Amino acid sequence: MVNIQLLNMPTRINAVSTKNHDDSYTIIINSRLNYEQQVESYKHEMHHIVNEDHGKYDVETIEVQAHKSTESKQERIARAWGYKKLVGITKLIDAFKYGVKNRYELAEYLQVTEEYIEDALKFYKEKHGLYYKIDNYVVYFEPLAVMEVWE
Repeated sequence: MVNIQLLNMPTRINAVSTKNHDDSYTIIINSRLNYEQQVESYKHEMHHIVNEDHGKYDVETIEVQAHKSTESKQERIARAWGYKKLVGITKLIDAFKYGVKNRYELAEYLQVTEEYIEDALKFYKEKHGLYYKIDNYVVYFEPLAVMEVWE
């Protein structure tokens, strides 16, 4: 079971998660964040829960390391998981089919921030290169474009 709470916290803290004594979890999300940032933070914390990071590592240490220039492996994995869930490549194609024309519209369509889209596209570019082919589509990450290809 996961309990979710909104709490007014310092702006440098997006969310925290803890494992409770009854083996449930609590995610506390900063109420100062906008809706999209809250969703991103929730997904990030859920990855820590799904990955059972609370039992493996000192989560506070992971978070401190994540905010240094060299982030921890666990944070990179959590971030990648969030990108795939919120800004997946097939979601980019769906947005193209829906008629999304720019990054602002894409952020609205996916209900995330433009900054989060930029980070996700950077992640995909580092992982796949300049583009990714799937079915009869090619998704270009820089500049962002989706092409339907008929062979």
